[in-house]
Amino acid sequence: MRVGLFGGSFNPIHLGHLRAAEEVREAMALDLVYFVPAASPPHKSDAGLAPPDHRLRMVQLATKGNRHFMVSDAEVRRNGPSYTVDTIRHFRATLRAQPALFLMMGSDSFTELETWKDSNEIVRLCSMIVHCRSATGDVQRSPGALAALQRFGYIWKTGYYVHPSGQTLSFVTTTFLPISASAIREKLHNQQSARYLMPVDVLDYIERHGLY
Repeated sequence: MRVGLFGGSFNPIHLGHLRAAEEVREAMALDLVYFVPAASPPHKSDAGLAPPDHRLRMVQLATKGNRHFMVSDAEVRRNGPSYTVDTIRHFRATLRAQPALFLMMGSDSFTELETWKDSNEIVRLCSMIVHCRSATGDVQRSPGALAALQRFGYIWKTGYYVHPSGQTLSFVTTTFLPISASAIREKLHNQQSARYLMPVDVLDYIERHGLY
């Protein structure tokens, strides 16, 4: 079994998140994708961050109906900063049959991966999938990506990279949807419509609970 791990603040989750996850799942033949909302993202301010339980529920509402999408509360239940390395360890310890794990992230996160806690262990523990909004080759040749590839010792194979540990790194180009959680929050703050930027159930939940 091949399992993707898709973390983030999801503040709130929107169609850009969902479409990227679906296209990565299809391109990489993933059996399941676990959405993992962060309780306390280490690289983001808590300002404007909806409570973890609300963001978890919004992700559950957004992903219902897709049998390939699962939602994990591992980071919401864990105290302290939501470090990715701890989440990977959690999945390695709790998933049965030891599936192949693939950490999914955007290209910006990949170029900053060196700043993450225990980043060298992250790339040894699981394979990586970087989803890109532009031509894959352009992203791979960017200074930030080239520096990260060299920093972690990835070697190019046909169509993907391999880490000395045997874990792989793949770049997947996904459909660019110009949607951002920050822009959605701004619209909601200004009492403008955010409909069709996210699943209607998520928007209804936001309005019902007075979020943002």
